Amino acid sequence: MTSSSTPAPASPGASQSSGPLRRLTARGRDEAHRVSSPLELFFDLCFVVAIAQAGVQLVHAVAEGHAGDGILNYAMQFFAIWWAWMNFTWFASAYDNDDALYRVVTLVQIAGVLVLAAGISQAFQHHDYLVVWIGYVIMRLAMAAQWLRAARSTEGAERTMALRYACGVLLCQVGWLGLVLLPGPARPWVFLVMAIAEMCVPLFAERSYETSWHPHHIAERYGLFTIIVLGETIAAATVAVKSAVDEHEALGELLPIAAGGLLIVFSAWWIYFVVPIHGHLRASGQAFLWGYGHYLIFASVAAIGAGLEVAVEHAVGKTHISTLSASAAVTLPTALYLLTVWALHSRHFKVGIAQQVVLPVTALLVICCTLLGDWAVLAAGLVSAAAVATGAALTARMVGRERAADATAPAG
Repeated sequence: MTSSSTPAPASPGASQSSGPLRRLTARGRDEAHRVSSPLELFFDLCFVVAIAQAGVQLVHAVAEGHAGDGILNYAMQFFAIWWAWMNFTWFASAYDNDDALYRVVTLVQIAGVLVLAAGISQAFQHHDYLVVWIGYVIMRLAMAAQWLRAARSTEGAERTMALRYACGVLLCQVGWLGLVLLPGPARPWVFLVMAIAEMCVPLFAERSYETSWHPHHIAERYGLFTIIVLGETIAAATVAVKSAVDEHEALGELLPIAAGGLLIVFSAWWIYFVVPIHGHLRASGQAFLWGYGHYLIFASVAAIGAGLEVAVEHAVGKTHISTLSASAAVTLPTALYLLTVWALHSRHFKVGIAQQVVLPVTALLVICCTLLGDWAVLAAGLVSAAAVATGAALTARMVGRERAADATAPAG
């Protein structure tokens, strides 16, 4: 990741020399045709397994009337998943040399997230974080090993930066032991302190030297992960609807939820990808804010899927919550998603008040849909789709005016 200082020099293709083991040196920031590798896609897929486990536990907590505790646990588990994913993503954008050792260490990180996923249910239900902590340690030790390897292959300020990353990662693992050793009431405070400490590591490490991450590659990596999480959301909602139909034959109650859920997911995809972000990411100097802000995007997308499952279970009478609570399980994460995408993406490409207010107003209307009872999900989906149509119409109108002005302008 980077700060606003001058980009670090990097030699394109320097890390791509032949051989099973190569020096782990920086790739070029302007390297052509920089796309996600098959290993990175496999990495994302395995991380979504952990996200799915966190979503399942969130569904159970909300459906049983323990929304507050469930949301807190979800936020804590999701942070561990997201932070490990994000650190690897930015590191790989700068230092992926694709040799045998790099692949093996990355596979170790994947093993760590699978261990973490196995412990999520214990963390939710019994507040036992031991397995989650072990999985996180595996992931983070592998990440520290990558940074130490980069430090060995570099010198000067770049070597100092890599060593700071490695030391910061290792020191934070000691702090996370608090989740295992301290009593229950102290654990949310341990999480808050350690989450802040983790996010300060890149800020500290890159004070004098920034990694040569690739803007197009980073934008693609985040976009692909968004798609994968959206796909998991659709899969979870589909399974919930199928199970409900098989067991209760409540098609009339489920159709509005299914239709509204699809509209929300389709709109979420459209809104995220309506503009290419890599150009702004390169020029704005706000990479930290953009990268960190995606915690809310990814978490809210996965929570939409969990909310749709809650709405389905409520429709067939399998929950212990009110209709208002079941509706809020969908509308609130949808509104959070809309506001976060607007803050990180859309507002930088909107011209005029009309375009700027579309998504914030849509988020407010989606929250208001919570009051519509059994029709809340469908209404939220229609409002989201209307926002997409409105934004497209305003953009088309603006482009038409610009073309008309160009056509009538005097030559020369």
